[in-house]
Amino acid sequence: MPFVGVLPERRYLFQPEPRREVAVSDAAAWRLNPRYRDVYDKLRLALDAGLSAAPCGVTPMDLGIAPGDEVFVKPITNLSGMGLDARAMRAGDVPAEPGSFWCERLTGLHTSTDCLVQEGVVRWFAHTRASAEKDAARPIYWEIGASLPELEPWIHDWVGRHLSGYNGLCNIELIGGRPIEVHLRGSNGFFDFYGPDFLPAWVALADGAPFTPPSAPEGGFVISVFGSADLSKASLKAADAAGVRVQPDNATPGRAAILRCHDLEAGAQVYERLSGGTLERDGGD
Repeated sequence: MPFVGVLPERRYLFQPEPRREVAVSDAAAWRLNPRYRDVYDKLRLALDAGLSAAPCGVTPMDLGIAPGDEVFVKPITNLSGMGLDARAMRAGDVPAEPGSFWCERLTGLHTSTDCLVQEGVVRWFAHTRASAEKDAARPIYWEIGASLPELEPWIHDWVGRHLSGYNGLCNIELIGGRPIEVHLRGSNGFFDFYGPDFLPAWVALADGAPFTPPSAPEGGFVISVFGSADLSKASLKAADAAGVRVQPDNATPGRAAILRCHDLEAGAQVYERLSGGTLERDGGD
């Protein structure tokens, strides 16, 4: 049976194929994992973590937040791009928007962690650190293979409490060490940097075959070109010569292309040629 939800331009990565259906998209993950669907309820996730949050219609001021303080508003569940329609605003301006909720605005390091989970126990981590520079709250680039061992005790505990018995891949996004989203799939755009034994290990885990955790991720950078981009043959040829792979992106609103590279400086130069802007290289701190 195939992986479900793979974009055609990424199909080459997903080998070998599992014997059963395995989700790559959130919509497929929700359908194929009925026991664990609650993890896609972002309001429930926030409340479980002790954050100040409520459905839109319950005002932030009802829970003691000042009208001028910033909160984040986003859909309670969104399987078509989990960050879509998320935005920051003053607490006093939060609309009574059906299907959405507000949450205290988190600050600090934005991270994304893929976990291979066996019977509800995390057996392997791939941490990714976001850049401080953002476009509408979306990181401009991600550092794959970051060393973030301080996150692992919290993730171990959360997975043990919420994914008991689960076998497969999951992703947990944190800001300042506190959760914003959970997915029953991985960060598919980062798989290029996980090494050759990652996919076979994931397939073995999903199929119930003997499982050995893969090696640590090889590491690299994924850079988003938001807005417009020069995707001419000359620019693509220059990117290839610099060791930077360019993937045009027609699926994500506001993003023209995705760059993948092992060297951030090379990626920054290609980014600047394609976008006409400057990439702020800050290490994500």
